[in-house]
Amino acid sequence: MKIGIGYRTLKTALGATLAIATAQFFDLQFYASAGILTILCVKESRKRSLVNAWERMLSCVLGLGIAALLFTIIGYYPITVGIVILTMIPLLLQLKAEEGLVTSVVVILHLYTLEKITPSIIFNEILIVIIGIGFALIMNLYMPNNEKTLVSYRNQIEANFQLIFKEFSRFLREGDMNWDGREITETSQLLVTARRLAMTEVENRLQLDEDFYVRYFHMRQKQFAVIERVMGIISRLDRTCTQGQTIAQFLDELGDAIHPGNTAPHYLKELEAMREQFRDSPLPTSRREFETRAALYQFVHEIRQYLIIKKNLTPPTSPTKSF
Repeated sequence: MKIGIGYRTLKTALGATLAIATAQFFDLQFYASAGILTILCVKESRKRSLVNAWERMLSCVLGLGIAALLFTIIGYYPITVGIVILTMIPLLLQLKAEEGLVTSVVVILHLYTLEKITPSIIFNEILIVIIGIGFALIMNLYMPNNEKTLVSYRNQIEANFQLIFKEFSRFLREGDMNWDGREITETSQLLVTARRLAMTEVENRLQLDEDFYVRYFHMRQKQFAVIERVMGIISRLDRTCTQGQTIAQFLDELGDAIHPGNTAPHYLKELEAMREQFRDSPLPTSRREFETRAALYQFVHEIRQYLIIKKNLTPPTSPTKSF
């Protein structure tokens, strides 16, 4: 198995090293804890790092205050540590800062180890927290631009959509279902990965108006759900019916038109014309023809949903992004 070192790993290692070195330079007690705080605070995005830093800073201040009070009243016993933690957990949950619990326990244990509380010790702990969290935030100032990766995911997903439509068309023309459906599984995985990366990119930029890729991949995910339903409908269509050839031609054109641009209005008009054509066809005279006609109308309905989903996607606000 190939194991690589990513940029986040490098940032974490460098940040921890600098945090420990800085805390040691200022001759702080428990200086190694600054490195632990840095490791805990380096996250996948700037937004998550900022939120995490706030949670840990808040939990440390609360931890110092509660620990100082209870150690003074009860004494430096293991049971006191347990009481402090039991007091901290509901407070942090209420403040939605539960991720800071580990950080607060670190400073609480420092007080427990020293068995005394003085202004200099409190100042020492606060400095350790500031240094540790500070270097984590500095490390997260650099975030790679994932634009090229997102474009690559977009191209792969669109290429798979095209192949899927081609396979649908081939089945209607030739009745051949010698297709392993690999693109279906692959597209499902690509959409999950792409949406996660798009969310991280938005959190890195900290600009809510730059969420085009989040909306784009969400749109494709909804379209993909329609495609999965269409696959079941097409399998029920009678290949010998004349409408099947019309649908095959339409799917060929629709597949060729899959790209970041919005051609949905044009194909919605074509689909409406096709629906009118189906409506004017002779009434079914057998059960098989009736089932085929029902499947045709269901197909038109699903493809209409597919096109409306794309039509409703608003273009990116940034002129640098293609649409």
